[in-house]
Amino acid sequence: MTFQLPLSISANLLPKSIFRLGLLMAMLSTSACTSIPDGIEPVSGFELNRYLGKWYEIARLDHSFEEGLDQVTAEYSMQQDGGVNVINRGFNQQKQVWDEAQGKAYFVDDEQVGHLKVSFFGPFYASYVIFSLDTQGYEYAMITGPNRDYFWILSRQPQLSPDVLQTLLSKARKAGFDTEKLIFVNQ
Repeated sequence: MTFQLPLSISANLLPKSIFRLGLLMAMLSTSACTSIPDGIEPVSGFELNRYLGKWYEIARLDHSFEEGLDQVTAEYSMQQDGGVNVINRGFNQQKQVWDEAQGKAYFVDDEQVGHLKVSFFGPFYASYVIFSLDTQGYEYAMITGPNRDYFWILSRQPQLSPDVLQTLLSKARKAGFDTEKLIFVNQ
């Protein structure tokens, strides 16, 4: 899950501002879309409390808002209003800076279905669809947005076993994602 957006620009804030602007542009391009791609089913029996905490980005489809980022994590915690606080963080090796975006997420409908809407800027929301999840241990998940241009593999650990990763990649291909274009994140 991993898109979020969150702007006097000092030299210190410039990388963060660029990161947030990229996230904004990505979210605007989805036109506040909270739909689910055809043929994708969000997980049912979802338990938010088990999903909260830190996740490592294992792989993703490329987007400008994460360009050049390694050591990418997403951290989820409860907000006072019942929503989810989202902090996405990654290290830009070339610029030698950390980029961070803070957002919020809410369930689209049923709280036991892994379909949320996430925003990093005001009223603009985009889909966060958990369509594959290790329901026993909540150790790994696959996420998409409103279409198959958005895709992430997340894990509670910085790496997945080769067997689990191959199983997830196979499942992603069958679901129509172009796994040949995946970026595997250095953690």
